[in-house]
Amino acid sequence: MSSRTVSPTPPGPAAPAAGGGRLDRFFSLTERGSTVGREVRGGVATFLAMSYIIVLNPLVLSGADAGGSVLGIPRVAAATALVAALASLAMGLWARHPFALAAGLGVNAFVAITVATTPGLTWPDVMGLVVIAGLLMVVLVATGFRTAVFNAVPEALKTAIVVGIGLFIALIGLVNAGFVRRLPDAAGTTVPVGLGTGGELAGWPVLVFIVGLLLTAVLVIRGVPGAILIGIVVATVLANVLEAMFHIGPSVSADGAYNPQGWSLVAPALPEWTAPDLSLIGQVSLTGAVEHLGGLMAALLVFAILLSVFFDAMGSMVGLAREAGTMREDGTIPHQDRVLLVDALAVTAGGGASVSANQIFVESGTGIGEGARTGLASVVTGGLFLVAMFLTPLVHLVPFEAVAPALVVVGFMMCSQVVRIDWTDWGAALPAFLTFILMPFTYSIANGIGAGMIAYAVIRTGQGRAREVHPLMWVVATAFVLFFGMGVFRGLLGLD
Repeated sequence: MSSRTVSPTPPGPAAPAAGGGRLDRFFSLTERGSTVGREVRGGVATFLAMSYIIVLNPLVLSGADAGGSVLGIPRVAAATALVAALASLAMGLWARHPFALAAGLGVNAFVAITVATTPGLTWPDVMGLVVIAGLLMVVLVATGFRTAVFNAVPEALKTAIVVGIGLFIALIGLVNAGFVRRLPDAAGTTVPVGLGTGGELAGWPVLVFIVGLLLTAVLVIRGVPGAILIGIVVATVLANVLEAMFHIGPSVSADGAYNPQGWSLVAPALPEWTAPDLSLIGQVSLTGAVEHLGGLMAALLVFAILLSVFFDAMGSMVGLAREAGTMREDGTIPHQDRVLLVDALAVTAGGGASVSANQIFVESGTGIGEGARTGLASVVTGGLFLVAMFLTPLVHLVPFEAVAPALVVVGFMMCSQVVRIDWTDWGAALPAFLTFILMPFTYSIANGIGAGMIAYAVIRTGQGRAREVHPLMWVVATAFVLFFGMGVFRGLLGLD
């Protein structure tokens, strides 16, 4: 986290890591003002903040394809943990940044809701499209195009990306905790969300969130080492005690019954152990989509997946690197190409394992807020995901409500960088505003970046300052116009 944010472990000189020597030099612990203890705490905090993906990703991908086949929740859960483990380990050991990876929620929802429901496609065909998008990402990184786009983004938009991610993860925390809920469509109101249930806070899970949030905030402000991790652990213990006493249960039961005062997704429990089933790995078809839909329709779907993962990752990298204090004055970060290549390979691996594209997780900010600054934290997170593949029941001990406070606090830390934007320059400030406000409002990092880039290019041109718009910004803005108008173009081409 940069020195401009409130941090329980502000960057600065640190004693050499315990054990010193090779470990310290390999991960640049002292150079980045960290220690082994901070990295371990950060890695654990990031895992706890991300572990819900092992439960949620199988649910998102639980639907049937056009032929009626399903992937299977246990198989998706095991493969989700394995790919997250390998990708996070690669990020830690090779790129050496505290950026953990797992199946991306935005892209997997798009894959499940839009792509997998396309008539004629099977799950192997769908995941083949993800693999192709990942391979194209690898090419874009290898040719330097992805890095060039990253460097072409103006400083105001880079700062807006950090702020937007902060707002986004804070909203994720509030929604996951049930503190903020989507209003039923039948309400006939223009207000999309509201406080709690019927405008009131009710239920033990919300209490767990409130206690965790207040405790974490106090500990962070007082500069207590391990503040965020302590908050998660205390909230988890409280949640398990309350569940044992009152048998609260999940918000949605196995038979589909809804309990508005239940746990958001995971009711604290310890189910029976089952061996991991990794049979989904390799079940992809790289040509199936073309055979069933034709080249043009398949290309449009790949383009939509590619654009989403391309800018989600770039935005997350910018936000997390700045928060960790690893971004240089010229806007680059150490081993930048390695970070982007690991992310591209993770997209490919996610498709190859039928768990959808894996990406840098913004929840890595939780570990950074705990003091993580190097790849050692990602190694810890990856190791825990590897263990979780065999011990997935342990994930059920930590409900969303126990992790959500950490996301809100870290969101606050990231939003504090909004002061870096020059609000007197409206030509940059308005696109920046669109960037960070649309991320939470559309639940997508890529959407916010796209809107900001289009606005920046058009407004600067309207100001007579078109020379300040990098040529690649025009390329990206045009690509986003195609992305946002995908439904229109598909209709015009008769591909719906």
